[in-house]
Amino acid sequence: MFFFSKNRPVLKDLIPTNYVDIHSHLLPGIDDGARTFEDTLGLVQALQGFGVSQFITTPHTMHSIWDNTKEGILLLKDQTILSLGKNDIRIPFRAASEYMMDDQFVKLFQAGELLTLKDNYVLVEMSYLNAPMQLYTILFDLQIAGYIPVLAHPERYLFYHNNFEEYAKLKRVGCLFQLNLLAVVGYYGEAVAKVSEQLLQKGMYDFVGSDVHHSKHIAFFEEKVKLKEITALKEVITNNQFFRIE
Repeated sequence: MFFFSKNRPVLKDLIPTNYVDIHSHLLPGIDDGARTFEDTLGLVQALQGFGVSQFITTPHTMHSIWDNTKEGILLLKDQTILSLGKNDIRIPFRAASEYMMDDQFVKLFQAGELLTLKDNYVLVEMSYLNAPMQLYTILFDLQIAGYIPVLAHPERYLFYHNNFEEYAKLKRVGCLFQLNLLAVVGYYGEAVAKVSEQLLQKGMYDFVGSDVHHSKHIAFFEEKVKLKEITALKEVITNNQFFRIE
């Protein structure tokens, strides 16, 4: 490994007690995250134990794979809130979506059918294989429609790792960046950890998210951070207060 710090903190210890998590897959049976409400309950309880005080959970919306709708997500969110309340969990639990930037996504935002993180901030992603051919057209049209794109886990797009100018271009055209916290403990591999550190050092991240899907993700919050310096990470974690509701 390229990390040599002897006193690296454990990831969960960097999560403040008032942390707002803006990226997770906690709604049961709707995507590749929690399968049952029992899964949801266990994940929520574990994240609460790390310091999460509010959730904006973000099931995938991906054409022909997870064809989730605004109405379906909100209905399941309301049902989940009721079930959580029966288990004495009554913290803010909102729902948005993590949208794959494809042709169907364009139709959704043109029709005003997006579930946002807050106001006009919308969580978006792209394929791990390659960027959409019309990526910059999609981003331009999305912003013309009044939305601000928050790009999920840019460190995981391997096709950008050797071309940091593309990251800079995404920032120039108005993309905000959301770091997956598990990247900094090496969950996605050394290359992703290294790029996450470089993006942090360059001040390119705006927010963070857990992107928790299952208990294996929870377990990695017990791992040590593999960054040489954590000041930038702590600052970006603090930025999530922007999404807090009273």
